[in-house]
Amino acid sequence: MMGTVSVQELSQILGVSDQTIRRVTRPLAERGALNKVHGALVSTKSALDPPFMSRMTLHRGAKMAIANEVASIIQDGDSVAIDTGSTSAFIAQALQKRRDLTVVTNSAYVASTLAMIPGNNVSMAGTQLRDHDGASFDRTAFQVVERAEVDFCVLSASMIHATKGFLVYEQCEVDMATAMMNSAARSIMAVDATKFESQEKRPSLRQPPLNDKDYLVTDAEPPDAFRPAFERLVVRVASRRREQGISGA
Repeated sequence: MMGTVSVQELSQILGVSDQTIRRVTRPLAERGALNKVHGALVSTKSALDPPFMSRMTLHRGAKMAIANEVASIIQDGDSVAIDTGSTSAFIAQALQKRRDLTVVTNSAYVASTLAMIPGNNVSMAGTQLRDHDGASFDRTAFQVVERAEVDFCVLSASMIHATKGFLVYEQCEVDMATAMMNSAARSIMAVDATKFESQEKRPSLRQPPLNDKDYLVTDAEPPDAFRPAFERLVVRVASRRREQGISGA
């Protein structure tokens, strides 16, 4: 499934109609960012991180469980900054059951998922969106995040190293994580258990270290080699029973 997803499967995951998927992806196909082949969407990109739509189908159960665990931390009336990525997208779906949230995000998917919830105040950080994940990292995005003052920020990573910490592929992701952490009282790092495994193309950039009592939310107990790095954190292991909490996913 790497780089390819069917229209039907994507509509089920995102909880929208096939027609919506086709309408939203038409501009991407016209620009050559993806191809439409027999009811499937095929990315033409060779990004180091798999394309966003494909990542939404990977380890879906784990991400849904993590999302609902994060939603148990964030309560009605809280303020939160949320980064981009497939796990963050599932978290946005889980947060639809919350009310009166203040949300700052650089993800168009997260913003659109939470903007129509009664009482929510959602700020989209940035104006220029990347074509492979709908995320913004322009100057306006950083300005919006840096002006915010929130209870939590929700972050993600491409891989976790036992001594180097949370790793990503792009410097803009490090910079955005730093800005969100500086704006938040506490951080929540949400990563599925596969991120503890070594990867063929290992990301080389370190996310800023988490602070004492920040959260690490994952779907399995971290391997023993990682435990010393997480001693200062609040580690929450999501139960797969929680994956039932996202409606329409």
